[in-house]
Amino acid sequence: MSTQAHPSIKPDSDAATVTRQQWKWSALAGMASYLDAGSIVALGAGLALFQSQLNLSSGAVGALAALGPNAIGCALGAFAGGWLGDKLGRKRIYQYDLLVYAAGILCIALAVKAAMLFIGTFVVGVAVGADVPTSLALVGELAPAKARGKLLGFTQVAWCLGPTIVLWLAVLLAPLGLLGIRIIFLHLLVVALVTWALRRGLAESTRWVAASTAARQNVRALFSGANLRALAWTATIYLFWNLAAGTAGIFNPYFINTLHAGSQAASVGMYSSAFVIAMIVAVTVFMPYSDRNYATRRWLWGVGAVMQIIAYGLFLVLPFNIPTIIANILLFAAGGALAGEAFYKVFSQELFPTMLRGTAQGITFGVARTLLGVWSFFVPTLAKAGIGPVAVLLTLFLVISGTVGFFFMPDTSGKTLEQIEVERARP
Repeated sequence: MSTQAHPSIKPDSDAATVTRQQWKWSALAGMASYLDAGSIVALGAGLALFQSQLNLSSGAVGALAALGPNAIGCALGAFAGGWLGDKLGRKRIYQYDLLVYAAGILCIALAVKAAMLFIGTFVVGVAVGADVPTSLALVGELAPAKARGKLLGFTQVAWCLGPTIVLWLAVLLAPLGLLGIRIIFLHLLVVALVTWALRRGLAESTRWVAASTAARQNVRALFSGANLRALAWTATIYLFWNLAAGTAGIFNPYFINTLHAGSQAASVGMYSSAFVIAMIVAVTVFMPYSDRNYATRRWLWGVGAVMQIIAYGLFLVLPFNIPTIIANILLFAAGGALAGEAFYKVFSQELFPTMLRGTAQGITFGVARTLLGVWSFFVPTLAKAGIGPVAVLLTLFLVISGTVGFFFMPDTSGKTLEQIEVERARP
């Protein structure tokens, strides 16, 4: 296919109106988030069942979580995919990575040995890691200046929709045991192939095509001046938030089940409500208000951060039972929609030059997922002593992310990407 940009997708310098074509392209790019989060939660929903069926130790469970779409596999894909997306174009990455994803998902769905499960999980992680930074760069580059948060928030709705469907299927198919989990992975296979087919009609980013004809920027430029500050800030807010969100995403059903707070069906059923709440808050609060002005962005972040800190603080003072778990899920889900991945996505597009945008996000996304992988390896062992040690550390992580995000947030709301780049290039 041609690398030329689609003539009807021209970023508007100051409009807040989103065209039908921009919604469509954002939805197709946002399916990376659906498949990313869906695979994480599908693995989480089936973790205890895979452990029992394949005789996995606690260490093996931690290693599985560490290698997959939640962590190290995703990190490796993000490092490579983000850089290649800047070098070769967004389309060349998102055109093919879903085929790799589909192969990995099929391997998990058919896994009868631990090796198949580990290989499939790692391959899926690499594929979604490569897709996310390139797809989000496409959305950020086609969005109007005053609707960038709206469209990137829309991809976060997809990120919530994937786990919601996965978890509802897990509840419906719970009587089938591990067979039900295999069916869930096959659903992700179908979605990936359909998305791949629809994406074949996508063209290259207009901004990338324009920037690629100019002088190339060296990756070393990311590690000095305004780019380094932006890299450090986005890495910090996402890393510490993602340690908490990633733990919840893959281990919440595992905690509820293995710590005897509820059954397998109850564990995944309760957790599905988290993603419904997050979708509602994203649609009704984040998307309408995230582009309004700088002050609004800061207060959205501040309120969300406080809610999430309280969510895990509850486990330090209340027993680990159904009412406390429900309160944790509701507070963390609503807060995370305001002070979490959605704003990380927005600022990752706004704070970096076009030819370094994917690389920068690949680095921060990859570092966060790598450290989440290291952390995930120890979580099952920590949880043997109860939820307390895990809750203390997650609360601390959320305090760091929330504080750094609120007090050091840059003012980029409503500005074009070119305007932001010029402003940040000034001494």
